[in-house]
Amino acid sequence: MPKPVRLCVLAAALLLGLTGCATQHSHAPAYWLTPEPLPVPQRTEVAIARLTEILHRAELTEQQSAQLHYDRGVMFESVGLTSLARFDFMRALRLQPDLAGAYNFMGIHYTLAGNFDQAYEAFDSVLELDPSYEFAYLNRALALYYAGRIDLSLYDFTEFQQRNPSDPYRAVWIYLAHAELDPERARSKLVTLRSELDATNWGTQLADFFLGTISEADLLYSVTNNLKSPKQLAERLCEAYFYLAKWHSMQGDTERAMHNFKLSLATNVFEFLEHRYARLELARLRDEPLSMEDNVF
Repeated sequence: MPKPVRLCVLAAALLLGLTGCATQHSHAPAYWLTPEPLPVPQRTEVAIARLTEILHRAELTEQQSAQLHYDRGVMFESVGLTSLARFDFMRALRLQPDLAGAYNFMGIHYTLAGNFDQAYEAFDSVLELDPSYEFAYLNRALALYYAGRIDLSLYDFTEFQQRNPSDPYRAVWIYLAHAELDPERARSKLVTLRSELDATNWGTQLADFFLGTISEADLLYSVTNNLKSPKQLAERLCEAYFYLAKWHSMQGDTERAMHNFKLSLATNVFEFLEHRYARLELARLRDEPLSMEDNVF
Protein backbone atom coordinates (compact mmCIF):
# COMPACT_ATOMS: atom_id res chain seq x y z
CA MET A 1 0.00 0.00 0.00
CA PRO A 2 1.38 3.44 -0.84
CA LYS A 3 2.00 5.92 1.94
CA PRO A 4 -0.76 8.51 2.34
CA VAL A 5 -0.07 11.60 0.30
CA ARG A 6 0.68 14.80 2.16
CA LEU A 7 -1.40 17.86 1.43
CA CYS A 8 0.61 21.06 1.37
CA VAL A 9 -1.12 23.45 3.74
CA LEU A 10 0.20 26.97 3.89
CA ALA A 11 -1.14 27.35 7.39
CA ALA A 12 -0.19 23.82 8.41
CA ALA A 13 -0.19 24.56 12.11
CA LEU A 14 -3.89 25.24 11.91
CA LEU A 15 -4.53 21.60 11.09
CA LEU A 16 -3.46 20.68 14.60
CA GLY A 17 -5.60 23.10 16.51
CA LEU A 18 -8.46 24.16 14.27
CA THR A 19 -11.78 22.83 15.51
CA GLY A 20 -13.96 24.92 13.31
CA CYS A 21 -15.71 27.85 14.98
CA ALA A 22 -16.46 29.64 11.74
CA THR A 23 -17.15 33.10 13.15
CA GLN A 24 -13.67 33.32 14.64
CA HIS A 25 -12.08 33.37 11.17
CA SER A 26 -14.12 35.92 9.25
CA HIS A 27 -11.06 38.11 8.69
CA ALA A 28 -8.71 35.30 7.64
CA PRO A 29 -6.96 35.40 4.26
CA ALA A 30 -9.19 34.05 1.50
CA TYR A 31 -6.64 31.61 0.07
CA TRP A 32 -4.82 30.02 2.95
CA LEU A 33 -4.98 26.40 1.73
CA THR A 34 -3.03 25.32 -1.32
CA PRO A 35 -3.75 21.79 -2.54
CA GLU A 36 -0.96 19.40 -3.39
CA PRO A 37 -2.02 17.24 -6.36
CA LEU A 38 -2.97 13.72 -5.37
CA PRO A 39 -0.70 11.07 -6.94
CA VAL A 40 -1.98 8.11 -8.91
CA PRO A 41 -2.58 5.29 -6.39
CA GLN A 42 -0.18 2.41 -6.96
CA ARG A 43 -3.04 -0.07 -6.61
CA THR A 44 -4.83 1.60 -9.53
CA GLU A 45 -1.75 1.34 -11.75
CA VAL A 46 -1.40 -2.34 -10.84
CA ALA A 47 -5.09 -2.99 -11.50
CA ILE A 48 -4.89 -1.33 -14.93
CA ALA A 49 -1.84 -3.44 -15.82
CA ARG A 50 -3.59 -6.64 -14.73
CA LEU A 51 -6.77 -5.86 -16.66
CA THR A 52 -4.73 -5.06 -19.76
CA GLU A 53 -2.92 -8.38 -19.49
CA ILE A 54 -6.20 -10.28 -19.12
CA LEU A 55 -7.72 -8.49 -22.12
CA HIS A 56 -4.72 -9.34 -24.27
CA ARG A 57 -4.15 -12.94 -23.18
CA ALA A 58 -7.33 -14.48 -21.83
CA GLU A 59 -10.06 -16.13 -23.87
CA LEU A 60 -13.11 -14.04 -23.06
CA THR A 61 -16.71 -13.88 -24.13
CA GLU A 62 -17.89 -10.59 -25.61
CA GLN A 63 -19.77 -9.82 -22.40
CA GLN A 64 -16.69 -10.51 -20.27
CA SER A 65 -14.53 -8.40 -22.56
CA ALA A 66 -17.07 -5.56 -22.46
CA GLN A 67 -17.12 -5.59 -18.66
CA LEU A 68 -13.32 -5.58 -18.43
CA HIS A 69 -13.04 -2.69 -20.90
CA TYR A 70 -15.62 -0.82 -18.85
CA ASP A 71 -13.78 -1.56 -15.59
CA ARG A 72 -10.48 -0.41 -17.07
CA GLY A 73 -12.18 2.70 -18.46
CA VAL A 74 -13.43 3.60 -14.99
CA MET A 75 -9.87 3.24 -13.68
CA PHE A 76 -8.45 5.38 -16.49
CA GLU A 77 -11.14 7.95 -15.68
CA SER A 78 -10.16 7.98 -12.00
CA VAL A 79 -6.58 8.98 -12.82
CA GLY A 80 -7.38 11.56 -15.47
CA LEU A 81 -6.57 9.49 -18.57
CA THR A 82 -9.81 10.51 -20.21
CA SER A 83 -8.97 9.65 -23.82
CA LEU A 84 -7.99 6.12 -22.87
CA ALA A 85 -11.13 5.87 -20.73
CA ARG A 86 -13.30 7.04 -23.62
CA PHE A 87 -11.86 4.47 -26.00
CA ASP A 88 -12.53 1.71 -23.47
CA PHE A 89 -16.13 2.82 -22.94
CA MET A 90 -16.67 2.87 -26.70
CA ARG A 91 -15.20 -0.64 -27.03
CA ALA A 92 -17.40 -1.84 -24.20
CA LEU A 93 -20.51 -0.52 -25.92
CA ARG A 94 -19.57 -2.11 -29.25
CA LEU A 95 -19.32 -5.44 -27.46
CA GLN A 96 -22.32 -4.96 -25.16
CA PRO A 97 -24.71 -2.22 -26.34
CA ASP A 98 -26.86 -2.41 -23.21
CA LEU A 99 -24.13 -1.39 -20.73
CA ALA A 100 -25.75 1.53 -18.92
CA GLY A 101 -22.64 2.64 -17.04
CA ALA A 102 -20.66 3.05 -20.25
CA TYR A 103 -23.39 5.27 -21.73
CA ASN A 104 -23.27 7.38 -18.58
CA PHE A 105 -19.55 8.01 -18.91
CA MET A 106 -19.84 8.65 -22.64
CA GLY A 107 -22.54 11.22 -21.88
CA ILE A 108 -20.16 13.00 -19.52
CA HIS A 109 -17.46 13.03 -22.21
CA TYR A 110 -19.89 14.39 -24.79
CA THR A 111 -20.90 17.14 -22.37
CA LEU A 112 -17.31 18.16 -21.72
CA ALA A 113 -16.68 18.26 -25.47
CA GLY A 114 -19.75 20.41 -26.06
CA ASN A 115 -21.55 17.66 -28.02
CA PHE A 116 -24.75 18.21 -26.07
CA ASP A 117 -27.22 16.41 -28.34
CA GLN A 118 -25.11 13.27 -28.15
CA ALA A 119 -24.86 13.71 -24.38
CA TYR A 120 -28.66 13.83 -24.04
CA GLU A 121 -28.98 10.68 -26.14
CA ALA A 122 -26.41 8.88 -24.01
CA PHE A 123 -28.14 9.75 -20.74
CA ASP A 124 -31.53 8.87 -22.23
CA SER A 125 -30.06 5.46 -23.06
CA VAL A 126 -28.87 5.03 -19.47
CA LEU A 127 -32.34 5.68 -18.08
CA GLU A 128 -34.03 3.46 -20.66
CA LEU A 129 -31.71 0.60 -19.74
CA ASP A 130 -31.73 1.24 -15.99
CA PRO A 131 -34.35 3.69 -14.62
CA SER A 132 -32.79 3.35 -11.15
CA TYR A 133 -29.45 4.84 -12.35
CA GLU A 134 -30.10 8.12 -10.55
CA PHE A 135 -26.80 9.83 -11.41
CA ALA A 136 -27.91 9.91 -15.03
CA TYR A 137 -30.43 12.56 -13.95
CA LEU A 138 -27.63 14.67 -12.49
CA ASN A 139 -25.39 14.23 -15.51
CA ARG A 140 -28.18 14.99 -17.98
CA ALA A 141 -29.06 18.05 -15.90
CA LEU A 142 -25.45 19.21 -16.11
CA ALA A 143 -25.43 18.73 -19.88
CA LEU A 144 -28.59 20.84 -20.15
CA TYR A 145 -27.16 23.42 -17.73
CA TYR A 146 -23.93 23.88 -19.69
CA ALA A 147 -25.88 23.98 -22.95
CA GLY A 148 -27.84 26.94 -21.55
CA ARG A 149 -31.12 25.04 -21.31
CA ILE A 150 -31.63 25.95 -17.68
CA ASP A 151 -35.40 25.46 -17.51
CA LEU A 152 -35.04 21.86 -18.69
CA SER A 153 -32.07 21.19 -16.43
CA LEU A 154 -34.18 22.05 -13.40
CA TYR A 155 -36.48 19.08 -14.03
CA ASP A 156 -33.54 16.67 -13.81
CA PHE A 157 -31.82 18.50 -10.95
CA THR A 158 -35.09 18.33 -9.01
CA GLU A 159 -35.61 14.64 -9.79
CA PHE A 160 -32.09 13.94 -8.58
CA GLN A 161 -32.55 16.03 -5.42
CA GLN A 162 -35.83 14.37 -4.48
CA ARG A 163 -34.17 10.97 -4.45
CA ASN A 164 -31.98 12.08 -1.54
CA PRO A 165 -33.14 15.40 -0.02
CA SER A 166 -30.48 15.28 2.72
CA ASP A 167 -27.60 15.51 0.20
CA PRO A 168 -26.33 19.13 0.18
CA TYR A 169 -24.72 18.91 -3.25
CA ARG A 170 -28.09 18.21 -4.86
CA ALA A 171 -29.54 21.28 -3.19
CA VAL A 172 -26.58 23.43 -4.25
CA TRP A 173 -26.99 22.52 -7.93
CA ILE A 174 -30.68 23.38 -7.83
CA TYR A 175 -29.64 26.73 -6.37
CA LEU A 176 -27.01 27.30 -9.08
CA ALA A 177 -29.47 26.50 -11.85
CA HIS A 178 -32.18 28.75 -10.39
CA ALA A 179 -29.60 31.51 -9.90
CA GLU A 180 -29.05 31.64 -13.67
CA LEU A 181 -32.70 32.69 -14.04
CA ASP A 182 -33.69 34.45 -10.80
CA PRO A 183 -31.17 34.91 -7.94
CA GLU A 184 -33.85 35.82 -5.39
CA ARG A 185 -35.91 32.74 -6.19
CA ALA A 186 -32.73 30.66 -6.05
CA ARG A 187 -32.00 31.84 -2.53
CA SER A 188 -35.58 31.24 -1.41
CA LYS A 189 -35.44 27.73 -2.83
CA LEU A 190 -32.15 26.98 -1.07
CA VAL A 191 -33.57 28.25 2.24
CA THR A 192 -36.39 25.71 1.87
CA LEU A 193 -34.06 22.85 0.91
CA ARG A 194 -31.57 23.70 3.69
CA SER A 195 -33.93 22.42 6.41
CA GLU A 196 -33.64 18.88 5.04
CA LEU A 197 -29.87 18.74 4.69
CA ASP A 198 -27.63 16.42 6.68
CA ALA A 199 -25.84 18.61 9.21
CA THR A 200 -23.02 16.06 9.53
CA ASN A 201 -22.20 16.24 5.81
CA TRP A 202 -19.41 18.75 5.18
CA GLY A 203 -21.11 19.80 1.95
CA THR A 204 -23.86 21.50 3.98
CA GLN A 205 -21.27 24.23 4.58
CA LEU A 206 -21.53 24.99 0.85
CA ALA A 207 -25.27 25.61 1.14
CA ASP A 208 -24.64 27.87 4.14
CA PHE A 209 -22.04 29.80 2.17
CA PHE A 210 -24.41 30.45 -0.72
CA LEU A 211 -27.05 31.55 1.81
CA GLY A 212 -24.54 34.02 3.28
CA THR A 213 -24.59 32.57 6.78
CA ILE A 214 -20.85 31.80 6.66
CA SER A 215 -18.08 33.69 4.90
CA GLU A 216 -15.59 32.56 2.28
CA ALA A 217 -12.87 32.29 4.92
CA ASP A 218 -15.21 30.34 7.19
CA LEU A 219 -15.87 27.86 4.39
CA LEU A 220 -12.17 27.34 3.76
CA TYR A 221 -11.43 26.86 7.45
CA SER A 222 -14.22 24.31 7.68
CA VAL A 223 -12.49 21.93 5.25
CA THR A 224 -10.11 20.87 8.03
CA ASN A 225 -12.86 19.88 10.46
CA ASN A 226 -13.05 16.18 11.42
CA LEU A 227 -10.69 15.06 8.67
CA LYS A 228 -10.14 11.34 8.27
CA SER A 229 -7.33 11.43 5.71
CA PRO A 230 -5.25 13.72 3.51
CA LYS A 231 -7.28 12.43 0.56
CA GLN A 232 -10.45 13.75 2.17
CA LEU A 233 -8.82 17.15 2.52
CA ALA A 234 -7.99 17.18 -1.19
CA GLU A 235 -11.58 16.21 -2.02
CA ARG A 236 -13.01 18.99 0.13
CA LEU A 237 -10.63 21.52 -1.38
CA CYS A 238 -11.63 20.40 -4.86
CA GLU A 239 -15.26 21.07 -3.98
CA ALA A 240 -14.71 24.24 -1.95
CA TYR A 241 -12.67 26.01 -4.61
CA PHE A 242 -15.05 24.96 -7.40
CA TYR A 243 -18.11 26.37 -5.64
CA LEU A 244 -16.23 29.47 -4.52
CA ALA A 245 -15.34 29.97 -8.18
CA LYS A 246 -19.00 29.63 -9.15
CA TRP A 247 -19.90 32.25 -6.56
CA HIS A 248 -17.21 34.70 -7.72
CA SER A 249 -18.34 34.15 -11.31
CA MET A 250 -21.90 35.00 -10.28
CA GLN A 251 -20.56 38.23 -8.72
CA GLY A 252 -18.82 39.12 -11.98
CA ASP A 253 -15.31 38.64 -10.53
CA THR A 254 -13.83 36.63 -13.39
CA GLU A 255 -10.25 36.79 -12.14
CA ARG A 256 -11.08 35.34 -8.72
CA ALA A 257 -13.35 32.75 -10.32
CA MET A 258 -10.61 31.57 -12.66
CA HIS A 259 -8.11 31.41 -9.80
CA ASN A 260 -10.44 29.18 -7.79
CA PHE A 261 -11.23 26.89 -10.70
CA LYS A 262 -7.48 26.40 -11.17
CA LEU A 263 -7.10 25.54 -7.48
CA SER A 264 -9.87 22.97 -7.82
CA LEU A 265 -8.08 21.43 -10.79
CA ALA A 266 -4.82 21.41 -8.83
CA THR A 267 -6.16 18.77 -6.44
CA ASN A 268 -6.16 16.03 -9.13
CA VAL A 269 -9.40 14.62 -7.72
CA PHE A 270 -10.32 13.46 -11.20
CA GLU A 271 -13.38 11.45 -10.17
CA PHE A 272 -15.28 14.46 -8.80
CA LEU A 273 -17.65 16.33 -11.09
CA GLU A 274 -16.21 19.56 -9.68
CA HIS A 275 -12.83 18.66 -11.11
CA ARG A 276 -14.33 17.53 -14.43
CA TYR A 277 -16.29 20.71 -14.97
CA ALA A 278 -13.72 23.19 -13.66
CA ARG A 279 -11.87 23.11 -16.99
CA LEU A 280 -15.12 23.63 -18.89
CA GLU A 281 -15.92 26.55 -16.62
CA LEU A 282 -12.51 28.08 -17.35
CA ALA A 283 -13.10 27.76 -21.08
CA ARG A 284 -16.45 29.50 -20.68
CA LEU A 285 -14.93 32.35 -18.68
CA ARG A 286 -12.24 32.80 -21.32
CA ASP A 287 -14.88 32.57 -24.06
CA GLU A 288 -12.77 29.87 -25.69
CA PRO A 289 -14.11 27.29 -28.13
CA LEU A 290 -13.40 23.67 -27.28
CA SER A 291 -10.32 22.35 -29.02
CA MET A 292 -10.50 19.73 -31.77
CA GLU A 293 -8.82 17.35 -29.34
CA ASP A 294 -11.95 17.59 -27.17
CA ASN A 295 -14.14 16.48 -30.06
CA VAL A 296 -12.51 13.24 -31.17
CA PHE A 297 -15.68 11.14 -31.14
